[in-house]
Amino acid sequence: MLTSDNRLEPGESLRVRVERTLSLAIISGELAPGALLTVPRLAEQFAVSATPVREAILDLEKRGFVEPVRNKGFRVTAVSDDLLHDIVEIRLLLEPPAMARLAEAFPADRLKALRAQADDIVAGARSGDLTAYLLADQRFHLELTALLGNPVLVETIAELRARTRLVGLVSLVETSMLDVSAAEHHGLLDHLAGGDADAAADLMRQHIRHAIGWWAGKTEESAAD
Repeated sequence: MLTSDNRLEPGESLRVRVERTLSLAIISGELAPGALLTVPRLAEQFAVSATPVREAILDLEKRGFVEPVRNKGFRVTAVSDDLLHDIVEIRLLLEPPAMARLAEAFPADRLKALRAQADDIVAGARSGDLTAYLLADQRFHLELTALLGNPVLVETIAELRARTRLVGLVSLVETSMLDVSAAEHHGLLDHLAGGDADAAADLMRQHIRHAIGWWAGKTEESAAD
């Protein structure tokens, strides 16, 4: 059963909260491809009216996360391995070079706050709270990218990350792999703060490739094939 996230961010509407919770559940694999969703049942689960749920579902349909099923509701869509590899390929072209550039001029005064965000990612992994893990992970990477001062780059990476399905993530909760990938965020900060551009880029490549490895329910060896 889907674990509803009842935390409203400042200024966040019910529609946005429902969409955020559902999208994170789909991305992590908590809502697996093929799962059937209905507006009345979701409205009951979120303790809201049908309107924000219906609006959220329609937004998810536009993003390709769900598809309508006649007289039944909406089904969570699957993402092909080819599409996932294409998304990862584009991310590899953008994010590692971005981190290399950031390492050359990393603002030391931001390190403490970013360490706290990396701690939140680690805490989410250890507790098995995938919603907290994914939200903290997204916030961390986008704030790092924003330090380069290119909002178009931030927007592009945010969109690519939003389309990256991590359907194997839910199966990692009881393993050490989620902890390992969470710890990489502190490792990245070490390289950035130390001005090591090559190491920062290499670690970012390794981190992104988890999307076609551990986070896709595969071994890292098979991901490299």
